[in-house]
Parts: sequence; C-alpha cells; structure tokens
Amino acid sequence: MASIVSSLSAENELKLHGLFSSRVCFHLVYKSSHHGADIGQLLDRFDKHGKYLLMVFPSTGFVRGAFMSKSLKYEKEYSDEEAFVFQLRDTYSDRFPELNCTRAITVSVGSFSISFEKHLSLTLDQDYWYCSEVFFRGICQQKVDVQLCKDVELHRVQDLGDILPNPWREVVWHDTTRENLREDFASYKMLLESLPRVKALFLGPVGSGKSSFINSLRSTMYKRIVHLPHIGTSVEGFTQKVTTYGIRTKLRGPQSALSFCDVKAIGDDDSTGLSYTDALAVIKGHVPEGYKFQRGVRVSDAVSGYIENPTLNEQIHCVLFVLDASRVTTYPSSLQSTLKKLHSTISDMGIPQLILLTHVDQVCPVVEDDVKYVYSSRALQDKMKKAAELLGLSLSYVLPVRNYVSQLTVDCNADILLLNVVMSILQAADDTLEDKHSIPVPVTPLTPKKRCDNLDGLFD
Repeated sequence: MASIVSSLSAENELKLHGLFSSRVCFHLVYKSSHHGADIGQLLDRFDKHGKYLLMVFPSTGFVRGAFMSKSLKYEKEYSDEEAFVFQLRDTYSDRFPELNCTRAITVSVGSFSISFEKHLSLTLDQDYWYCSEVFFRGICQQKVDVQLCKDVELHRVQDLGDILPNPWREVVWHDTTRENLREDFASYKMLLESLPRVKALFLGPVGSGKSSFINSLRSTMYKRIVHLPHIGTSVEGFTQKVTTYGIRTKLRGPQSALSFCDVKAIGDDDSTGLSYTDALAVIKGHVPEGYKFQRGVRVSDAVSGYIENPTLNEQIHCVLFVLDASRVTTYPSSLQSTLKKLHSTISDMGIPQLILLTHVDQVCPVVEDDVKYVYSSRALQDKMKKAAELLGLSLSYVLPVRNYVSQLTVDCNADILLLNVVMSILQAADDTLEDKHSIPVPVTPLTPKKRCDNLDGLFD
C-alpha cells in the first residue's frame, strides 16, 4: 500500500489516536478513490480476524467513521462491545459508544449499505458512496443530511502492544548495508579450493516459497524484479524435478559461490510429496540433474543417470528448511514428524541446516508495511520460535524473508533480509567444511625487505 496515501491529515490522525485507550497504528487497506466505489471491493479487504476503522470523507463537513473489532465479511448483523462511531472536528473529536451491543452493525449487500445503528450509515448508489448520520451531543440532537463522500477508507487497526520497543536482533536498515552485502556475496570465495560453489537444498511443504526465493534473490542481485518461468503454484507443488540454479553476481555477470537445488515439495506423508528416502538420496548426491520424481517410485540405482559415487561437488552442502510463517503453527502432525526425522538424519550426516521463514508479511501488518520491523514484532518472534522448535534448532538458525511476489521494484529492506540468508548459507557451509577437511592456513611470503627487517637485532 505504499503508493496509496490516506486522505486523513496528520492533525486528524493525532485526534483519532486519542480515541483509543492504548497505542495503535493504522494500515490503509481500501480507498474508494483508488479501488473504486464497490462494496465487494470493500468487504474483500476484511479477513476473518482483526480490528478495523471505516472512515468517510463527506464533500462538506468533518471526517466521520466507525471502529469495529470484528470483520464485516461473513455475516449481516454483529454484536460488538468495542464498536464506536466518531467524528473529527477542527478543534476536537467526538466518540459515540452508545451502540446497542447486540445489534451494533448491519451489513446489507443487496442494497449496498453498512449501518452502525442510528449513528452512521454508508450507502452505495450509482458508483458513489453516500453517508448519513445522527449524532447526539448532551441533550441536543444534531441531525446531518445525506452527503456525497469524496472518499471512503478502510484501515486495519493494530495494537502496538504487539511491537517491541527495541528489536531483538540488530540490523542496520540502510542502502549502504545492502550494497556491502551484495559486494560480500559477489566476492565470496570458499575456503576449500576444490569446492568453488556451495550447493544448498530447499526442503519444504507446498506453497512455502522455495522457488520464489530463487526468483527474489536474482531480483536482488540484478536490482530489478526478475520474472522466471519456473515460478508457479500447484496443489502438489510446482517443482517436480531436480533442478539446480546458479546465482550470478549481476545480470550477465559471473556465477557466485552459491547455487540452489530445488526439488519436489514435502507432503503430509511419503505418498503425497517428496519421500524421506528420496530427500536423502538428493542430499547424498545420487540423484541426477533433471530427474523427475514419480509417485510411488523411489530413487534407486536403477534410475537412469543414478550417481553411484558422487563427488563433493555433486553432494548437498547445506539444507534449507523453507517454512511458511503464516502456517507454521498449523502444519499437520505427519508433516512435522517428517521434518523432524529429516533434521535428525541430516544432523547425523554433519550437514549444516538453516530455516528459511517466508511470508513474514502475512503475520504482522506492521511488517507488511515495512520488513525492517521483522525483529520488532512479537507475533513474528513467536512464529520464529515455533519454527525453531518444530525442527529442533535454536532460534539463531531461523532466517525470516519476504519474497518478491507482487512487487514491481526491489526494496532495500527486503533485499537485506535476502542477502543475510545467502551469507549465512555460505558461512555455515565454510564452517562445516573447515571441520571436515584439512584446509591449509594461507602463508603470506615475506618480501626481501621484510626478511631483512626480521633479522634486525639478531646480531647486536
């Protein structure tokens, strides 16, 4: 919603904040002058949960509106003890909580109207919104005629009690940070010279964002949104075969030290997705590039192109468990068991593992507006802890990201999260390989002058 600006002035927004007993923030989700005067468009902006603020801007008069703590999407009449109607004047604001709590709000889609008892009514007529209201002040009744609305807005209301006063992870959200990370990634050289490129494997359920991450990272490096044909959606997952993707340091530039292996999504059980044994075969390097997984057929040495004795370059050097932040607490127990079993076996194999937590913008509206608040959201922190517990890893192994799905331009803060992931992969692989292989410590040869300098004082 960054391109849509509310008609609410800063002064009126301050008055509006004063109507709430706790600290809140507002997120614009519908604006009639942008989305059109359509009750379907308006109702579609509600979800099953959440609190909302409906505001009308009459052609004459003051800003008026209503707060509701329930969605208006699925019912026609609502009881809402928290609902209130308000108006914002030049010098003060009024709040009218005298709603009949058993029938505070009525939605009539047939006649295209939303009513807040006797206080405020919003009606759609021939592509225009009209509002009418009766406000009471003291013992005097003040009646306002029906007015044409210049604009109608719907805002999601978030309690800032969900936002931590200080982030629990420190990140410098600046373009310089992004450029430094890009340069570090582009120039990264593996400590083990016989392994020029790390091969990281994505493992995750359908819709977790495995393929989208590759698209997003390429967008980050190319500094523009990249549209590649391997991204898509399907009930059983879009990716059905083993595909390795290299990441270039820039458009038409050299390959980086990192490549990604994408495979079929993990299902609720072995019959509906990538099986446990097939996942291990990929990790060990036995499965050839381009192999298409088939339901009920396990990878074996009978497979065409089966790699009997894979080299280090053909094996997987880091495993990324890709989990959806908006669904991580609702994954079925069968999927959770598969993930834990894989984690345990991969740990025994001595392969580093990380958790890539996607769709973080769907968990918290503040993060949806700007991902720099990713480490300030209590809700998202809870999701990250749940992801860590699900795999049996510590919280430091959980890396949140927002993939580029609907954006048309890259974003600095989203890029920083994406680049933090790839640097973590490379460093984790290097740390593990250093323990497994004898990596010689580089010795800088002394120049003749330095050799003479080192002899000074020996013959004094």
